[in-house]
Amino acid sequence: MPDPFGAQHRRTERRRLFGLEMGTDSALPRLTLRILVAVGVVLLVTLTATVGFYEAGDGKSSWSDALYMALITISTVGYGEVVALDSTGERVFAGLASFGGFGALTFLFTSLSVFFLEKDLDQTLRRRRMENRIRKLRGHYIVCGFGRVGRNTAYELQVTGRKFVAIDANPARFDEHRDSFQDLLFLHGDASDDALLESADIKDAAGVFAVTGDDSRNLMITITARQLNPGVRVVARAHEVRNIAKMRKAGADDVISPDFTGGMRIASAMIRPHVVNFLDEMLRSENGLRVEEFLVPPGFIPRAVSALRLDGPGYLLLAVRVREEWVFNPAADFRVEPGHVMVVMAGSQGRSELEARIAEISP
Repeated sequence: MPDPFGAQHRRTERRRLFGLEMGTDSALPRLTLRILVAVGVVLLVTLTATVGFYEAGDGKSSWSDALYMALITISTVGYGEVVALDSTGERVFAGLASFGGFGALTFLFTSLSVFFLEKDLDQTLRRRRMENRIRKLRGHYIVCGFGRVGRNTAYELQVTGRKFVAIDANPARFDEHRDSFQDLLFLHGDASDDALLESADIKDAAGVFAVTGDDSRNLMITITARQLNPGVRVVARAHEVRNIAKMRKAGADDVISPDFTGGMRIASAMIRPHVVNFLDEMLRSENGLRVEEFLVPPGFIPRAVSALRLDGPGYLLLAVRVREEWVFNPAADFRVEPGHVMVVMAGSQGRSELEARIAEISP
């Protein structure tokens, strides 16, 4: 599967070097430009004053004397003149150099002060805006760990139109891949910390992904998430297969071992290549075609599949889960009841249409 992060990562690095990653509502790029202009003006005034004082010395002063005169004039220190200023024009020139240089230095130091204050203020405001947006989420997902596995998990959530909050101890990972994710919501810190998961609004979350690169950390995230929200679904990553049972006992609903799954995927590519190719093409589809599941709500009135009129072009009913059994390609007279799980193949638009259809016929 092609890496969706390569080109975006390079663009983000270029933007970060120029201070543009803060967003269009940030004043930092404008302040950076002001500082560069102020430095240029100070250098220009210093160069002009140095040349002027050298000429005023009439060959009796060196370039170092002229530069010294320029610096003490611009800074208004006035330790003592080493270049004689006898004529009125030379003294007027020194006064103008003093006014111009002092103004440029004042502008430079003021811009630097505002830059550092604005940077802290900008980060604080952005963090508060993000926290406010997180508090408004309902039925979202929390991705704990924004490494390779976490980013691909987040990418799948984004493609299928699901809201999520990413948590990672390394803030650079968010800056490096922000262009790959629209309106990325993230928190910086240890995802096993109670306060951080509460800041991610775990009470209203639909699921938690414990996908850091450390099995012990994923175990702690699973335990913490289960304590904070007993009803949330937890999917954990296990590097070592022997840790799968421990994570299940800790409360994980499902545990995935990328090494084990990767081995199965390699074997499948050899013995059932067309099936693997079909699944790969489905994941690469620009329409976000996926195999989705829907839980029939408790208030749903039982009715036959034919009565549901599930004939939309954006989805296809594959199977229905009835307690512990599967009914594949259910017949038209099969009755769908509350608690059943419908498995369909659909794009993001088709999934929304089917959800709306089920809600429409539910009292």
